[in-house]
Amino acid sequence: MTISIIRDTSGAMRHHVHIGPHVIAVDEPTAAGGEDSGPDPHDLYDAALGACKALTTLWYAKRKGIPVADIRVDVTRDASQERQGSYRLDAKLTLGGDLSDEQKQELLRVADKCPIHKLMTAVTTEVTTSLAE
Repeated sequence: MTISIIRDTSGAMRHHVHIGPHVIAVDEPTAAGGEDSGPDPHDLYDAALGACKALTTLWYAKRKGIPVADIRVDVTRDASQERQGSYRLDAKLTLGGDLSDEQKQELLRVADKCPIHKLMTAVTTEVTTSLAE
């Protein structure tokens, strides 16, 4: 799959991210020269973690017949040390439904094993950048 990011010249910094049939506007905050008309790349990175935890938790609960009625993941970023090599994300999982403490702990363990969490913490990602012909 190829994801395309295409400049939107109607904004100072705005681009559109095309993922299959989906389009997401991205921008920079006004302090960085954008118009804050969409999330910035850091927001998307952080959101990928929260979305993966939510979807993985729901998939597992359905598969195991755990009666989760609602799932919310709040991701808080601490990028204060990013330039020094440390980027911290704190994901808080809120579960709704008639769940026992044991079921809640089981779902918490599952959320910690989502593929994006693993990708961010246990995998070496290699990135290459080249000019298109």
